[in-house]
Amino acid sequence: MNRGNNMIADRYLIKTSLGEGGMADVYLAEDVILNREVAIKILRGELSKDPVTLLRFQREASAASKLNHPNVVDVYDVGEYEGHHYIVMEYVRGRTLKQLISQRGALHKEESINIMIQLTSAVQQAHEHNIIHRDIKPQNVLVKDDGTVKITDFGISLAHDAVQLTQTDAVLGSAHYLAPETTRGESPTNQVDIYALGIVFYELLTGSVPFKGDNPVQIAMKHLHEEIPSVREFNPTLPQSIENIIIRATAKNRKLRYQSTKEMLYDLEHCLNPNMAHVKKLVFEEEQTDPTLVMEDCKPKEQKQVNSSKVEKKKENKKGKKNKKPFIYVGIGVLVLATIVILLSVFSVKESIVPKLVGLNENEAMQMLNDAKFKDIDIERKYCENVAEGIVAEVYPKEGQKVKRTHGIKLVVSKGVFYTVEDFTNPNRYYEDVEKELRTKAPNIKLVVKEVESTAYQPGVIIEQSGLDVGEKIDPQQEVKLYLTVTKRVEFMVDFVGRPVDEVKEELEAKGIYPVLDKLDIPEGEEDVEEGVVIKCNPAEGTLYKQEGGNTITLYYY
Repeated sequence: MNRGNNMIADRYLIKTSLGEGGMADVYLAEDVILNREVAIKILRGELSKDPVTLLRFQREASAASKLNHPNVVDVYDVGEYEGHHYIVMEYVRGRTLKQLISQRGALHKEESINIMIQLTSAVQQAHEHNIIHRDIKPQNVLVKDDGTVKITDFGISLAHDAVQLTQTDAVLGSAHYLAPETTRGESPTNQVDIYALGIVFYELLTGSVPFKGDNPVQIAMKHLHEEIPSVREFNPTLPQSIENIIIRATAKNRKLRYQSTKEMLYDLEHCLNPNMAHVKKLVFEEEQTDPTLVMEDCKPKEQKQVNSSKVEKKKENKKGKKNKKPFIYVGIGVLVLATIVILLSVFSVKESIVPKLVGLNENEAMQMLNDAKFKDIDIERKYCENVAEGIVAEVYPKEGQKVKRTHGIKLVVSKGVFYTVEDFTNPNRYYEDVEKELRTKAPNIKLVVKEVESTAYQPGVIIEQSGLDVGEKIDPQQEVKLYLTVTKRVEFMVDFVGRPVDEVKEELEAKGIYPVLDKLDIPEGEEDVEEGVVIKCNPAEGTLYKQEGGNTITLYYY
């Protein structure tokens, strides 16, 4: 990339450096087409050849561009220029949440809750799009002057169906906010983000992270084995309802943690309600993973028997032999009977063929499954490429397959047809027609329009689009932005007489008008006239010029 030129892709003018990250540099730039400030992240040149780094960089762009949320930094554009990959993002004036905490220390509970509601709402939308951020921390949260926060840096985010980049990919992230299961090498789920949100909440309320250590491994081990310190010990005025949110969000056992950000968001929104003023501290009992643990109650008795005299043992053994035989026979009989019942139930399960369901409406499909005596039916609803709303798009197991009636059947029912983003610039189309079309097909696409004067096209023509990729499939109910550059009619008052002809020529060419220059001979006896200055023009001075196809302007000068 030619840094001396400071222009990327003939559109983004680099102004100043905003900082350097692990794999990319971030700059403040001006989008000269849409006339706005943007932040542009450029992958360092030597890393563009590393497939793992490049995939992480592309993953960040892909993840963030799928989200349209007031608390997620918008991604405007992605591209490659002279071998360098870049992401163009919303420029947020302000500071990071980490800087805010460092400057102010512990925040008031109301402000902390407000920030957490914004963050959790943003993470909830990411999870709804099957995106796990995996590196939520105050350093990756930007705070605007009005208190709005925005999550950024989806560099190690992971879609639920994505493969890991490396074997060590599971332990990526910041040790201070690392969920215990990540340290154990388990596959990441939405709950790694919930754990990190709980740690961020703790830091907002106390001004510090819960665990510190000489190195990341020490810190990760503390998250794995030690309980999170009580925020109420730091600040006894905090209500128990707030501490309970942190306790539940940071539970070591994922089964005890919030199962979704939606649950956590609800508690954040209601924790200061009057009816929550006297709740008790949340305490988790040890989960019994094996029902045979109840046998532990018998161990002390067995130990007493071992310590008794040999004579007592012999007596007890003799009594036991006499008394236990009937119970043994009964027990064997019960076991045999139970085995017979189980075998009968297994072999009596009948099979049915999965009927042809694709193309039927939901009610018809359910009726056919009921007729076939299938019991466990699961319905997933999603947008499809060419299947109308309410129609079965897929079925698992496949149609015609013979399966047990107790086997679960999954129906995929269409929520409607995706809208596929078109290229509105090829061939150039009129904004009025496109706006009318989108109003019907994808009413939640918000059009952001910038008008530019140009005589190269008729007024109202779309000459550029960004924000959504051509061919991208959009959920019709999803609110997203599409940026369009539209031509407008060139109109201005002719006011050029007395001005330098070169200056007027440059001004007109900027509007897409290439004037005819007519240099006149200086009349005899008037050698003192000023040369290079417009003396008259056509259309005449003081008239209104309107773009009308191929009309031109003629400038006369000496």
